[in-house]
Parts: sequence; structure tokens; C-alpha cells
Amino acid sequence: MASSNFVILTVLLLSLLLLPASCRPAVRTIRDTPQFDALLKKHSEETGLPVIVDFYSESCGPCRQIAPAYKKLAKEMEGKAVFVKVDVNSQHQLSSRYGVRSMPTFLFFVGGKKFKEFSGAGEQQLRQFTDQSLLKAERENVELPFENLMEYYAVNDPMKAEEDVEKVHKACAKQSKAKGACAGGAAAELGRKLNKKYSKRPKTVKRFTPQEKSKEENSEKAEKDTGKQKQKKQSSKNAGSSPLTLSSIPKEDLLAELEKRNLAEALALDESEEDDDTSFPPPSTYAPSSFPERVVIIGSGPAGLSAAVYAARAGLKPVVVAPPMGGQLQGKGVDVENYPGLFNVTGPEVVSKMREQAMMFGTVFEGDVVTKIETDERPFKVELKEGKRIETHA
Repeated sequence: MASSNFVILTVLLLSLLLLPASCRPAVRTIRDTPQFDALLKKHSEETGLPVIVDFYSESCGPCRQIAPAYKKLAKEMEGKAVFVKVDVNSQHQLSSRYGVRSMPTFLFFVGGKKFKEFSGAGEQQLRQFTDQSLLKAERENVELPFENLMEYYAVNDPMKAEEDVEKVHKACAKQSKAKGACAGGAAAELGRKLNKKYSKRPKTVKRFTPQEKSKEENSEKAEKDTGKQKQKKQSSKNAGSSPLTLSSIPKEDLLAELEKRNLAEALALDESEEDDDTSFPPPSTYAPSSFPERVVIIGSGPAGLSAAVYAARAGLKPVVVAPPMGGQLQGKGVDVENYPGLFNVTGPEVVSKMREQAMMFGTVFEGDVVTKIETDERPFKVELKEGKRIETHA
């Protein structure tokens, strides 16, 4: 029996190792700092794609407002830029590293370095900075080989010694940090200086090309197909022979595959993870009733939510009416510095915790704006912008 269980576990392990890579959503969620650092390194050294980062909070009104536009832009720029999001409430280290104090804040990285930054829900500025990042990435997608630099000096400055040319190339490579290559922004800057001095630029080559990426993808696909074929053949072979065991797999192959999987886990999302539009879970929503409500609270700021907590704990099942975008404390996303006992927290974080506490005791929310209140007779009538009417005793 134990031997049979071991064979089943072995087959499951082999199947897992040969599973194809999962499809990544347009906007990826950063789960920890090592994943973010690995992402920046990958795209600065392997693809040259700019990385756009959205620092957001689930309870931030402007974050909700800009989220669809951010996702739409990410889909438009697929293959040209990488879009990720960072929850400031769970990733304090990254928020502190880049000095994020309001939400949403967008950071734009080119070559692993921060290029642009702005705060607010401005779609026009988001697109403008994204376009500028793409242009910068394109300008810096160059490499200046030593041979090309030698040819350049041979024509424009024949008296320049090879040792001196080598020093220039090494200085460029050291500045670019591209594994000994004069590439990226350092190569572009060197070309600009040489053009200013000799009125001609040295011949450069593309550092990253779509063809290389395509070859890489085709290679990965071929490896997966080969793996599936091997798995199929092995399964057929095992059907009439002894069961497959881990001992039959070379240790080096297992270690190499595990290392590959660990790196993939740091850079990719789980297959079950959804896109940006599921980032903000809806609160407990109000369902209209044929009977008047006991209590209706207008506004979901600290005062309104405090009243909701007290009313809910008293068993009154309050209904909180407020627009989903939130008020001043939630919308601005600023740090709370003047409330006793709270420090190093943002306004949206405080509001989010208060909403959770109110919902825990039975508060429900109606995401709308109150336009009129009739108090001439009981029950009171609360008119909403969307045409709804709620009757309430208080």
C-alpha cells in the first residue's frame, strides 16, 4: 500500500513539473519585495521593457477610479511595457522605500531605475508618462560593441591608442552595469558626447529585439512539447513495467527544475489570480426591503462609521449611504497623524478597518448620493440620486 501511494505521488510530481506556464494577467500583483526586485532586474537585463507601478489601497476612492483606465492601458501596451500594482497596506517595505505617502502613486522604471513619478488619478498624465517611458526605453535599447568603438576612433581619431579606447569602453560598461557591455543609457550618453565632439555617432546595435524574445518563447514551447512527449512515452512504458520512481530521475535534473520553478514563482502570478478589476472586494451591499429601516446613516467617514459600529452592535442593522469614492480621508490617501493611538497609517487604511468592523456587526452599505430627505412624517424618506428611496425610522 505504501509503495502504491509513493508511485502516485511520484506521478503527480512529474505532472506538476511538466505543466505549461500560466497566462499572466495584464496587470500583475506584487506579493513581496523579492518578487518586485526580481521583476525589475529581469526587465532591465533581459527585455528592456519599462515597468509601470501602481501603488494603491483597496479603500482608496481615486484608486478605484483610475483602475479601469490603468488596466486598459496595460492591455494596449502588452509586449511594450510591464504593468504591476502594489498594495501599500500589505507591502510597507516597498512603500517606504519609494516614499509613497498618497494613493494612487505611479512610478515609472526604465532600465531598473526610477524615471518618472506622480500621484493622483490622472489618466492623461498616466498615458503621457507611459509614452515618455517607452521613448526612453527605445533610446536606451542600444549596445556599443568594443569593435564598433575601435572602428569609430580609427576613422574619427586615428591617433587614439587602443588602450585608451578600451578604457573608454570599460568606463561605459561599468556605468551601465550590463555584465561587461557598454549598453543602455550609458551607451546612449557616450554616443551623444562623441557626436558632439566629432559630429558623428558610433555605430550601435539593438540590445533587445523582438526576434530574440520570440526565439526564447519558441524554445520554451519546444521544451514543453518535448516534456509532454517524454511523459507520454514514459507512461506507456510504465504501463507494462515497473512503476516510475524518483530514484530513476537524476538528482541534478530535479534540483535544476526546482530552481527554475522557484524563480518562476518569484516572477509570475498563480494561474487562479484575476486581473485588476477584482482587487477591490465590494462591501456588504444594501438590499431594498418592503419595511422601513431602523437607522440610516448618511456618510461613511470616521463619524458615520463610528455611528454605524455603535448602531450595529445595538442590533439596529444600520444602512450607510455614501458614494463608493469615499470622502476626504479616504479619497486623499494621506497619512493620519492627528488621531490618538494611530500612527504610520493612511486615511484609506483607517476607513477600510472601520468599514470591516461595521460590516462585522451587520452594517450594510448603499453606494449612492442622498439628494433629498423628507422628515415631515414617519417613517422618514431618503431620496437617492439613482432614483431609489429608503424609508427609515431614524
